Amino acid sequence: MAQRDQPNGYGARRFVRMLPALMIVGAVAFDALTPKGFTASPMFAAAPLIAAPFFSWLTTLLTGIAATLGVIGLHIYKDTVYASTSYTETVTVITVSGLALLINRVIQRSSERLASARVIAETAQRAVLPTPAERIGGLRIAARYEAAIADAFIGGDLFAVQDTSHGVRLVVGDVRGKGLGAVEAVAVAIGAFREAAEMERSLVDVAARLERSMIREAQRRDTLDAEEGFTTAVLAEIPHGAGVVRLVNRGHPEPLLLFGDGSLVVLAPSTPALPLGLVDIATWPDRAEEYPLPPGATLLLYTDGLSEARDARGVFYDPAAWLIGRSFAGPGELLDVLVEDVRRHTGGGATDDMALLAVARPSEEGSEGPPGPAAESAAGPAAEVSPESAPEVSPEGSPEVSPEVSVEGAPGQAPRRREGPDPGAHAEATRCS
Repeated sequence: MAQRDQPNGYGARRFVRMLPALMIVGAVAFDALTPKGFTASPMFAAAPLIAAPFFSWLTTLLTGIAATLGVIGLHIYKDTVYASTSYTETVTVITVSGLALLINRVIQRSSERLASARVIAETAQRAVLPTPAERIGGLRIAARYEAAIADAFIGGDLFAVQDTSHGVRLVVGDVRGKGLGAVEAVAVAIGAFREAAEMERSLVDVAARLERSMIREAQRRDTLDAEEGFTTAVLAEIPHGAGVVRLVNRGHPEPLLLFGDGSLVVLAPSTPALPLGLVDIATWPDRAEEYPLPPGATLLLYTDGLSEARDARGVFYDPAAWLIGRSFAGPGELLDVLVEDVRRHTGGGATDDMALLAVARPSEEGSEGPPGPAAESAAGPAAEVSPESAPEVSPEGSPEVSPEVSVEGAPGQAPRRREGPDPGAHAEATRCS
């Protein structure tokens, strides 16, 4: 995987910060060792200009003074104080130093405005995407948001968790577009979800109400989004006291279900569905598919910023292939390691926002052994695939098996199960592949 070269980056910044002093020292050496017809005044003039964007106003002033004194001192050393070129070079360095001070002031004010914008963006993120509590409805919750644009805190990805009388309901989605328009759509989507999660009896009805809200908002703005706007989303419902999770997937990356023994299941929908907002293209009834959620299992929801992250060779990051055979102390630890691994994979150059939401059902007190086999018996005769023989799971799909899965209205396709007997070795092999 691509690695970020932090030492090289630090060395480059250190060199740039030393450059004004090096320019002055180099100019003095050049002018002192060359005949009178040669001059290093451009190097003296460049020193305060280089200092302006990287140092304080006082440091830039001192750099300009040092450059001016260097020019004057060299003319005294060469006995050319009264030459016409002496006055010209001295005035040039003083003028450029004054311009450097002006540039420094402008940059400082811009930095202050940027800092203010960062605070505003962070406040907006907390208002639109509040971090969920660590425990909701008896479940352990963790969420992360990684913006692709430097210094941006929020974009088109969204997540929300709501504890209702019907159970804990969740949504993870990705709004088409970027910028302020996407942020507005995120706010509308989360608001509509929270209201629908409380009011609607079924998860299918929540999805339908959310879609109506998104379409109504797009039409109100009367922009291109009214015709081409859409939102991919996966909605989940975990009833209180029940070891199951229900999913409605509307064109979103497939969630993962991780077990304590290192195995995992790709929760692929039995029937693919279009994203929210594309009812003009085609419509068909949503189906809430039900999967077992045994004690110790963790449900991972994510946006395509994770599954479509690429390394320097253009290879996509495969969360299923990397997570198989690994176990984590909790959902927070899972997301922390996952975010760091994606950063290493992309070399720190992500091109899309990434939203992650992990929900873990705590292990029952006194239970022994990993929960994986229990989950398998509850799910039916799911096929086991060893790491050596299993084809790599990719964003386009993977081998599927077809036992029965509870679906509102029709039987469907079982999740795809993977197991890894040697978590450490297989994780290392996946990382190096």
